[in-house]
Amino acid sequence: MIGRLRGRVLADDDTGGVVLDVHGVGYDVHAPVGTVSRARADANSDVELWIHTHVREDTLDLFGFATESDRRVFRLLLGVPNVGPKTALGVLSAMPVEELSHAVERGDHARLGKVPGIGKKTAERLVLELKEKLRGLHSVSPAAALENPANGGERVLSALVNMGYRPGEAERAVSALGPKLGTEALADLLREALAHLTP
Repeated sequence: MIGRLRGRVLADDDTGGVVLDVHGVGYDVHAPVGTVSRARADANSDVELWIHTHVREDTLDLFGFATESDRRVFRLLLGVPNVGPKTALGVLSAMPVEELSHAVERGDHARLGKVPGIGKKTAERLVLELKEKLRGLHSVSPAAALENPANGGERVLSALVNMGYRPGEAERAVSALGPKLGTEALADLLREALAHLTP
């Protein structure tokens, strides 16, 4: 089974279809909307996607995700009755993992029901099946990052990514903080990291 691919994006149609060139082989990958912009990219602009290989009798589909956490949540969604790959992909396209986790935690059936393919009964099943499994999986929000000074670098990185910066950009900004990590308040670290990201 394919678990991860790194390569150059040849096509990204903004609806979840990605073609990834890995050493001359083009892989068709289904992905949540916005995955490529959030995926880790190296100096050559090659992106890394975490892959779920879905095999059925008549087809083999690849589903790609910006983070391993996104892939884990996709697999958890597949374990919910009446949720197939397309519906699970739709859920992750409609809401980030953090928002999904919060909606499930609050039992927000109305919010979940707004996702295409998710009706009232399926929304109830999502809450029932995922409430415990999703707890603690979502990324750290910017507010939470400022509350706890532990793991300063990781929390500033998570905050920046949640603000919409590409992981590569965020990592460079965090690296620029150097020895200040772990010695200054998270609010100050985040402010300085944002300064590195602002032209």
